[in-house]
Amino acid sequence: MSPPDALREQLDMLVARAQAEQRSPSVSAAVFRDGEVVWRRAVGTAEIARDEAATPEHVYRIGSITKTFTAVCILQLRDDGELALDDPLRAHIPEMPPGPTIRDCLSHLSGLQREPPGEVWETLEPPSREELLAGLEDVERLLAPGVAWHYSNLAFGLLGEVVARRSESGYEGALRRRVLEPLGLERTSFDPPGPKATGYYVDPWSDGVTVEPDLPVEGPTAAMGWLWSTVDELAVWGDFLATGNEAVLAGASLDEMARVRTMVDHASWEVGWGLGLGLYRRADRVFVGHGGAMPGFLASVLVHRPERTGAAVLANTSAGFDPESLAIDLACAALEALPRAPELWRADQGAPVEVAPLLGRWWSEGSELLLTWDRGRLRLELIDGAPGRNVSWLTAELDDRWRIVEGRELGELLRVVRDDTGVPVKLYVATYPVTRAPAAFADVVGD
Repeated sequence: MSPPDALREQLDMLVARAQAEQRSPSVSAAVFRDGEVVWRRAVGTAEIARDEAATPEHVYRIGSITKTFTAVCILQLRDDGELALDDPLRAHIPEMPPGPTIRDCLSHLSGLQREPPGEVWETLEPPSREELLAGLEDVERLLAPGVAWHYSNLAFGLLGEVVARRSESGYEGALRRRVLEPLGLERTSFDPPGPKATGYYVDPWSDGVTVEPDLPVEGPTAAMGWLWSTVDELAVWGDFLATGNEAVLAGASLDEMARVRTMVDHASWEVGWGLGLGLYRRADRVFVGHGGAMPGFLASVLVHRPERTGAAVLANTSAGFDPESLAIDLACAALEALPRAPELWRADQGAPVEVAPLLGRWWSEGSELLLTWDRGRLRLELIDGAPGRNVSWLTAELDDRWRIVEGRELGELLRVVRDDTGVPVKLYVATYPVTRAPAAFADVVGD
C-alpha cells in the first residue's frame, strides 16, 4: 500500500518536527498496517563523527521493548503447560524469597524494587546471571504484590531466568528459536550486524553531544532491555502483537496480554498495563506496545489492534525525546487518512433450523435484547447498553445451551427453555430470566 501524498507529507513533517524540536541526532520511524510497512523515514545523523546519515536499515537499541519479547516467551511456556501465570515466582526460581506470582511480574504488580541490587546505572556494570541470583537475598519488597503498579526491571530479569531454566540454550537461545526465527526477525538480536546507530547524550544547554557507552550483557539480565532492532522489524513485531501467529503465540493469548490488569495513570486513565504490554489511550483509541530506553537510545512500538495499524519509532538520544507520543501521532494520522471501507453485506444460508426460533427481540425486565445470527455466529445485543459493552458472541455447548465466548458477560451461560411444542419461551442469561415480552421480576416468579 502506498499512502496518499498528503499523508506521506504529514508523516514526514511529524518526524522532522520531532527531531528538530526534541533535538535527537536521528529519528527512524515506520507506520504499518495489515502486516505491511506503508511508510518509513529516517532523518538526522546515525553516527556524528563519520557524518553518517540515518536510514531505516540502521539498528538501534530498543531497551524495554525487549520485555514484550520476554513476556511472549512466558506465555508460550504457559500455553505449553510448563507453568501457570499464578505460580509463585519462587516455584520456578527457588532462590527467590516468597512473594509475587509470574502474573504479578508481567504486569509490574510484583512490588519488587525497580532495579537489581547495586548501583547498576552508576557503575554501568549490569549483573551477570550469577550476580543477579546471588543478590536476591538483598532485594526489597517495596509493596505487597498487587497493591500498585511499580515498574520493575528486576522482575523481568527474573522472568528471563524462568525462560532460561526451560531451555537448554538459555534465554537468548530460547528467544531466538521460539520467537525471532519463526517471525523472520533477522536483525533483532543482542548483537546484530550493522549498520548501527551510535547512542548519544545531548547536552541540555548546548548542541554538544557525548557518546554513551555500550553495555553488553548475557543471560536473564538481557531480558530487561538489551535487544537491538530496526523500524521495519519492529513493524513486524507490532503487527504480531495485533494478530498473533500460530507458530509463535496464538491470537487468544495476545488478546489476554492486551487486557488491562492495572492502571498506571489513575488521574486520567491514559496509561494502563496488561501482561507485559503497556496500554496507551488517545481519545477513543487504545494502543498496545511498549517504550524503551537505554543509554543513548529511546524507542517505541505501538499498535491499534482493532485496526491492525501502528508505528515504530527509534532515536539515538538518552533523554528529551518522546517516542511514545510520536508513535501515536504517526499511527493516528494514518488511521484518520486511511479509513476502512465497510465490509459489504453478503447473503448466506441463514440461521440453522434449530437456531432460527431463538432469534428476534427478548426482554430482561425493562431492558430489550436482540438475538441474531451474524455471519455464522450467535450474537446477543443489549439494545440500550453502552457501546463496547453491549454485545455478546456465543457458541453452542449442548442442546439449548450456549456459552458466551466474547464480549459482554464473558464466560456466562445462555440456556433456552421451550414449551411442549418446542417453541422457545424463555431464556436464562447469566441466570437472569429473559422473556419475549417486557415483564417485571415479580411477573416471572414461579413461571
